[in-house]
Amino acid sequence: MKVTVDLCVIPLGAGVSLGGYIAACERVLEDAGLSHELHPYGTNIEGEWDAVFAAVRRCHEVVHDMGAPRVFTTLKVGTRTDRDQSLQDKVASVHRHLGQA
Repeated sequence: MKVTVDLCVIPLGAGVSLGGYIAACERVLEDAGLSHELHPYGTNIEGEWDAVFAAVRRCHEVVHDMGAPRVFTTLKVGTRTDRDQSLQDKVASVHRHLGQA
């Protein structure tokens, strides 16, 4: 099943600079071959359910391995069975409604 996810991984007890941890998670997603897009408060990901959730688990493992004693993650998950729709399709639809397409 295809899934779109908005992932926000927050290392706790790791100090105030978190860019290195986020970069490590981005590498996990890249290595998994998943389509993803970083934004200021997380990362949008699309792919097959098992691959996406395996990568989310791997992000936790990597962040813990980097020394973060706790990891807090928020996920927004969407699936659809009536047709294929990419993250870019969703954005393009809103742009069309705004008359920007």
